[in-house]
Amino acid sequence: MAPVITLLTDYGLADGFAGTCSAVIATICPDARVIDISHGVPRHDVRAGALLLRAALPYAPAGVHMAIVDPDVGAERRAVALRVAVADRVLVGPDNGLLTLAAETFGGIVEAVDIGRSSFRLMPVSATFHGRDIFSPVAAHIAAGAPLGDAGEPLDPEGLVKLTLPAPMQAGSGIVAHVLTVDVYGNVALNVGHEDLAGVGLRMGRPVLVRVGAAQHMAQYGRTFADVKPGELLVYEDAHRTLALAVSRGSAASRLGVKVDDTLSLGPA
Repeated sequence: MAPVITLLTDYGLADGFAGTCSAVIATICPDARVIDISHGVPRHDVRAGALLLRAALPYAPAGVHMAIVDPDVGAERRAVALRVAVADRVLVGPDNGLLTLAAETFGGIVEAVDIGRSSFRLMPVSATFHGRDIFSPVAAHIAAGAPLGDAGEPLDPEGLVKLTLPAPMQAGSGIVAHVLTVDVYGNVALNVGHEDLAGVGLRMGRPVLVRVGAAQHMAQYGRTFADVKPGELLVYEDAHRTLALAVSRGSAASRLGVKVDDTLSLGPA
């Protein structure tokens, strides 16, 4: 089968950054099947990129997974390639926490290398476009069959930057949550997984009281957007079994006036 390389960046599509990375990959590994997960990660938002990478990779074929959300490009942060325990996947990107949530999903990191001075890099290396000059050529060479150890100097995985997510807190029969992401529809994903709902008094089909600061909003706990009327607020588990808020045919973020990292509480009405 053709080798697989997935791409996730905050480059957007207005400029040639994403396309140039794909061109470098095609030059080095022309047989690779390149899958664009997203180039629309909010600019410089490492956590949003890490969450998206973690959510998407279980549905991607095993291969090389390149992710670039790199606000400190050219500074002291390292460029790395990581092999994970499950399915022999390799993650390539900056050592700023972007890769570690996905790595944990696949059993943790079993091998890591610093690729900042990789023999696979393009020369001269730009100070501001490591996606072209370091990450893409390294990802392409590994996809073409080069051993990970040939891509750079070995690293202790314990020394890699790890991303820490805020934890939800149970409060009586309710739960206090943080906003992790807001998608293009205005749906609000919270830091509450399915397992965090044990002992919380939220019940399917029942009303939920959502508190944001001093404001209170009535919602319904349902399964789909069609469980409430247009314009009504819905509490539901999204495709990743994460608790989320939506307004049917509207924007929950606008209705509630929330943004990433805001805190709110949910409880039975």
